[in-house]
Amino acid sequence: MATQSPAVPLYSEELSVSRQQITGDTVQVSVVTHEGEGVVDEMLNHERVEIDRVPIGRPVDAIPPVRQEGETTILPVVEEIIVVERRLILREEVRIKRRHVSERHQEALVLRKQEAVITRMDPHSGSERQEK
Repeated sequence: MATQSPAVPLYSEELSVSRQQITGDTVQVSVVTHEGEGVVDEMLNHERVEIDRVPIGRPVDAIPPVRQEGETTILPVVEEIIVVERRLILREEVRIKRRHVSERHQEALVLRKQEAVITRMDPHSGSERQEK
């Protein structure tokens, strides 16, 4: 029969894990708006209209059509008069000419800029720290 070795008891350790919630830093975020002036400096384009009234005063057989001569639009103005017979008289032409004009435009504007300000409050010391 084989002899058994004597058993030596050993100590064992056990691990126990638990969680606990603690209060950390308190954070406050606010927005600050700064205003300053900026200048708009742009070229503006627009059209101006020149109107000339040209007296004609000659008889015509029919009403002339509206026509275009270069940049000028011509609108005929007729008058019907009664004599022994009916005649069309071209009284005048209204000439409309378009002129392209460019001019500089400047204007002062208020510009806004926001920035976030963060304040941290340490619950243990009661002190505040600001961050930008």
